[in-house]
Amino acid sequence: MKNQDFIVKYSRSINYYETDKMGITHHSNYIRFMEESRIYYLETINCNYNLMENLGIISPVISINCDYKLPTTFGDKIIIEVELSHYNGVKFEFSYKMINEKDSKVVFVGSSCHCFTSKSGKPIIIKKQYPKIDEIMKNYVTQKDT
Repeated sequence: MKNQDFIVKYSRSINYYETDKMGITHHSNYIRFMEESRIYYLETINCNYNLMENLGIISPVISINCDYKLPTTFGDKIIIEVELSHYNGVKFEFSYKMINEKDSKVVFVGSSCHCFTSKSGKPIIIKKQYPKIDEIMKNYVTQKDT
């Protein structure tokens, strides 16, 4: 079964400690929000971090792209739409769109690119070494790399 447009929605509220002196959410927190929603996404597709780490698979971030559209403040609730946008068995990318629940405006869009390595840092080709994980990822990716 292919899930072409599989998007997971993750919600969270902005905490006071996540704001800066100007009263807006500090930009560094959006990267944390990306990680929270990515972990939630992987749990949703039954391919969570604990499973991969127990197999000796690590998925370090190799690049981040962030586009801040509008500020958020303490108490705002954001909905994070996350999707597995690219996967080729070696690298994968998640795309994120964060929406302020109170007015439905997009406050952030971004992406994170990851690879698979062993705990010692050696690259892993998932499709060869872990075909079950490869199959899960293939089923949920929205665009395959060529």
